[in-house]
Amino acid sequence: MGLRFTLNDYDKCIANRMVKGKQMTIAWHVDDCIVSHADQSVLDDFGKRMIEEFGEMEIMTGNKHGFLGMKIEINEDKTVSIDMRQQLQKVVEEFEQYDTVNANVVSPATCYLFNVNSNAEQLNTRLSKVFHSIVSKLVYIMKRGRPDIETAVSFLMKRASKSDTDDWTKLRRLIDFIKRTIDEIRVIGATSLTEIMTYVDSAYAVHENMRSHTGGLVSFGIGAAHIRSTTSKINVKSATESELVATAEYLPYTLWFRNFMKAQGYKFKDSVVYQDNKSAILMEVNGRNSCAGNSRHIDIRYFWIKDRVDNKEVRIDNLPTHIMLADYFTKPLQGSRLRVLREYIMGWRQMKDSIKTKFDEDKSEN
Repeated sequence: MGLRFTLNDYDKCIANRMVKGKQMTIAWHVDDCIVSHADQSVLDDFGKRMIEEFGEMEIMTGNKHGFLGMKIEINEDKTVSIDMRQQLQKVVEEFEQYDTVNANVVSPATCYLFNVNSNAEQLNTRLSKVFHSIVSKLVYIMKRGRPDIETAVSFLMKRASKSDTDDWTKLRRLIDFIKRTIDEIRVIGATSLTEIMTYVDSAYAVHENMRSHTGGLVSFGIGAAHIRSTTSKINVKSATESELVATAEYLPYTLWFRNFMKAQGYKFKDSVVYQDNKSAILMEVNGRNSCAGNSRHIDIRYFWIKDRVDNKEVRIDNLPTHIMLADYFTKPLQGSRLRVLREYIMGWRQMKDSIKTKFDEDKSEN
């Protein structure tokens, strides 16, 4: 078509060009694409050229769109809502064909989520397939519309090939929570497109094989742009080492966001990584110089973080444990901490400068 778009070096499915002094962006997935520009007439002209080139096609405009099971709405405050209630309802109905759902629990999982009962009876072939089917659907949904259930789903997905009655009970608990909160919708937005906040945490040796559980979150100020809840790839000897490894495993996502946004034309002012372990922060900032005798064995590859700090690509800052958002993805939280952190993860409250105040208010009420 000769439109002279330039590909984003960090995502080959996104391209940009300047039109009437404003950036025009096009992103595509298979045979679907989305185009944005500040001037509606530019978008209308582009739509006409697409039809001339490729023939008749459906073109949707406005602030509401449907895409791959998601109902996406651009709100007046420039945040984006992602509604997957229809998909969640189908999951609940599928589960209710085999078990009862009460919708009366207040958390996605109990505190023993990561415990594996070796004496539990294996599910029969039919229920095992149902378990696999439902968990697979929840993996898709939680990555797009319900990040608040990621910790529970991240554990259950590892049980899909060997599910037992104990796993089924944990799945039923999660479905109970989903049914109770089915009308609660994820919101994503930004207080600044030139500042990234990253939260990284690790729960030490919580799995059966004594591996830790890593949680990470990237945000532009409202909701989570990226989330990860996963078992650490190696065993470590201390909570500090666990935090160091967790940061090394998650930091590439932050760097990708930074590089992607720079390729989109944004000049970064700040990229901060929050942690709640001061010893780990010292090792990340100072490298081997902050390693005592108990940490001399740590592989050199986990000190590449220092190079990124020295190059001013990121800075590391301490955040108290009780307001560490990534803690939500390292363990099955309960009570006020789950409720408060969930509000920020789902994008219902701005993260910056307000988490501690809100937590203290809720704490005083209980």
